[in-house]
Amino acid sequence: MQAIQPNKTLVNFALILAALLITAGSAMAQAKLRWTGCGITRQAFMTELAAAYQQKSGTIISLSGGGATKGIRDTNSGEADMGGTCRPSQPDDFPAEEGKVVLYQVGWDALVPIVNKETPVTDLTTQQVKDILLGRITNWKEVGGNDANILVVAREGHISGVGYMSLRMIFEDMNTEYTPTALRVPDTGPLENKITVDRIAFGITGVSSAKRRVQDGKNLKILKVNGMEATMDNIASGAYPYFRPLYLAVNPDSPNHAEVMKFIDFALSPEGQKVIEEAGTVNLARGKGLKEKFKYWEHTDRIANFDSVQ
Repeated sequence: MQAIQPNKTLVNFALILAALLITAGSAMAQAKLRWTGCGITRQAFMTELAAAYQQKSGTIISLSGGGATKGIRDTNSGEADMGGTCRPSQPDDFPAEEGKVVLYQVGWDALVPIVNKETPVTDLTTQQVKDILLGRITNWKEVGGNDANILVVAREGHISGVGYMSLRMIFEDMNTEYTPTALRVPDTGPLENKITVDRIAFGITGVSSAKRRVQDGKNLKILKVNGMEATMDNIASGAYPYFRPLYLAVNPDSPNHAEVMKFIDFALSPEGQKVIEEAGTVNLARGKGLKEKFKYWEHTDRIANFDSVQ
């Protein structure tokens, strides 16, 4: 009996179909989201959280810096699928640039004064921090250091994450102007870099970013404030004075909103919150009670999980 020969056309079609299905499955497994935000949020938890989520879901999250304002506004415009920010959005002042964004608080950070590691000063009062930034204290010997001028290094503008929250929390006055001799820089990275190479420099940054530089052996020192070190325990208890929320920003109108919300759910889940804590950042559970102690809430109607945070 003559063997039946398979139809080559059907075989080829089946092979092509199988290849397409494999490719499609691979593409689905490699879904990609774009995140833009401040370096502090990225250093605080986002690098570890994105890696953990990719391992769990297969979704790749590309991370780009540029600052808190860029994180909010790129998310608002659709340039990014989501953002990271260490300041609240300002939908009333900037409706076109920030009006669509909804925030989710995921953890707690702190502002810290930083100096070069060679500077002998270790502790400042909150008043001394103010006076240095305003130019009322201009020499390190006035606060127990060497006889040398103080170079204040500060972020440009009033709406950067660190710049905005410094005015809100340190001065409680958004119209405050730093000393006119301050060296202005565009981002947290240049600010911290300047301080690592200049023994007279002084600046304010986020503890998460500063800690990474210290851990990496950079020539930088985090000062105590009112005798309190910015440890996780002191931030979580509110004993350290300059604690502040960290957020993820989303745009409900984004075509990728459903995928973004899967990541937000992961970030707020016990698994995601554990990743945040293991990254060295105070998560929501560990910071329980800070919500009531924090005096600088704004636009809480734009923080989607505000009522559930304790």
